[in-house]
Amino acid sequence: QQPMRAKHCQTCKRCVRRFDHHCPWIENCVGERNHRWFFAYLLVQLLVLLWALHIALSGISPGATWELWLRANGFLLGALTMVGVFSWVTLLLLGCHLYLVSINCTTWEFMSRHRISYLKNCEDEENPFDRGVFCNLWDFFCICRTVMWEQVYKKNTSNPV
Repeated sequence: QQPMRAKHCQTCKRCVRRFDHHCPWIENCVGERNHRWFFAYLLVQLLVLLWALHIALSGISPGATWELWLRANGFLLGALTMVGVFSWVTLLLLGCHLYLVSINCTTWEFMSRHRISYLKNCEDEENPFDRGVFCNLWDFFCICRTVMWEQVYKKNTSNPV
């Protein structure tokens, strides 16, 4: 029986607990055991890109005319543009993952909630796994354990009547 919040990845041909997404950049699924490392990977990528932006900006030299300035700095402007776009995309990815972690939701659950059996009947803003921002962040970054999501789900959806 497939555990709750798990999904079978068609690309990797395996079942992944707390499946978030299959990442083509790392050629692997992001799930319960490596989501924290994926977040660290994004953070390191952003820091390296910002460092590259700093280095490229420090290399720009003045020129007497626009034409001379463009000739002297053309390559750096291209590199700055490319690194700037990559930095922006990485920052957006990092921000999205931080938001999803703070509400204890995965990318797969966020994008496909209308198809997932345990989320179909929930309201649009309702998440049965959300324990509050602080607890969600604490559990993600500080607690290293496998969670029985079925118990969390039953506890959060119990009928008080």
